[in-house]
Formats: sequence, C-alpha cells, structure tokens
Amino acid sequence: MADRKVTASGKDKDGDITKLCKSGEAWSPRQKADAIRDIENGTHTYYVQQAGTSRVDITVVNGTTGKYLRSTADKSSSNNLDNLPDC
Repeated sequence: MADRKVTASGKDKDGDITKLCKSGEAWSPRQKADAIRDIENGTHTYYVQQAGTSRVDITVVNGTTGKYLRSTADKSSSNNLDNLPDC
C-alpha cells in the first residue's frame, strides 16, 4: 500500500470532489471512483498535509446520494479537500 499525498482537487460545478491530484505523480489525476476503490480495498491511502500542519487522511463517506471523499476534520481549513487548488 502506498501513501499518496494530495495537493490539489478537481471539483464539479456544485463543488463536489471529482478527482485527486499531485503534480508530477504518475497516478495523478486520480478519479473519485478510483480513489474510493483504492481506499476501500486498502490498495492506497490518500492524505493532505500542508506546511506546518499534521497529516489529514482522506476517507470515504456513504452519503445519501452515494459515496464521496472527505478529509478528516481538524482545526485547520487549509487542508480541506474543498480548499485545495483546482487540478
């Protein structure tokens, strides 16, 4: 299992996360469905870590409209998937 650091995220017109990205990585961009499968199967983990902050894991959530990706809540908003630069 590889830990994959995420530095950007793709979003649709509603702001929902559609892909995870890190420039220069062969796996990037990783579509949402593929990242969900990776996490659920234990193939890879994905995380966000901004300078001066702790690692924040990206998890799969079962919402009312299906599965989606979310970064674990902490005291910093800079490492939220929604707040990352677009890719």
